[in-house]
Amino acid sequence: MPVSRPSSASDPDAVPVLAARAVARSFHVGESTVQALAGVDLEVGEGELVVIAGPSGSGKSTLLHLLGALDRPDAGQIRIEGRDVAALSEHGRTLLRRRRLGFVFQAFHLVPVLSAVENVELPLLVDGIPRRERRERAVTELERVGLAARLDHRPDRLSGGERQRVAVARALVHRPRAVLADEPTGNLDSDNALRVFDLLAELGAAAGTTIVISTHDPLLVDRSPRIVRLRDGRVESDLRTAGVPA
Repeated sequence: MPVSRPSSASDPDAVPVLAARAVARSFHVGESTVQALAGVDLEVGEGELVVIAGPSGSGKSTLLHLLGALDRPDAGQIRIEGRDVAALSEHGRTLLRRRRLGFVFQAFHLVPVLSAVENVELPLLVDGIPRRERRERAVTELERVGLAARLDHRPDRLSGGERQRVAVARALVHRPRAVLADEPTGNLDSDNALRVFDLLAELGAAAGTTIVISTHDPLLVDRSPRIVRLRDGRVESDLRTAGVPA
């Protein structure tokens, strides 16, 4: 079913949930320097769904890691809910990531000795949420992603698509302001890739959560209401579409 997403352009005075301003980042590879990002500007508003697209090496993952305060730019500024990430202490950045952001990665990153519901509980456990509440919230999220019958299954008893749905539930269980998904469907077949994308879109829209997804998968790009294309570390285009199709 189509998902209607708000546009930050409709309220120019709203503070972006995520913002990159003149951001540059390079890495040293042997004796060479690779410029991953070269002066990127981007703003993502409340409740938006944005796909960051581009070929391998275009800077997609680097930008996502900067927006998620997992890395620091060499130049420029990253702001999360209006706060300059560089002005925060290491502890402050950790709390920001833990309480305001959710993450989904290509490799799932589930704890193999924990069940699905225990994996989803982890962000709540770290944040000191009482056991009964965190179990109720974890079960609710797993039900929302269609895994009510897999609560007690460990990751090795789940398919790839099911593991990624557990990861989606874990990213949303603490009600973050934004979820950043780095190539979340890279290990999935086309059917499961679309299912995971649609879950992120639908659950994010229902909660008013900002969703930013990096991908090179054209199937996902075509379903996005906003597509930011990177090439050689720069924004090549930033287009809004009609939204997620049926």
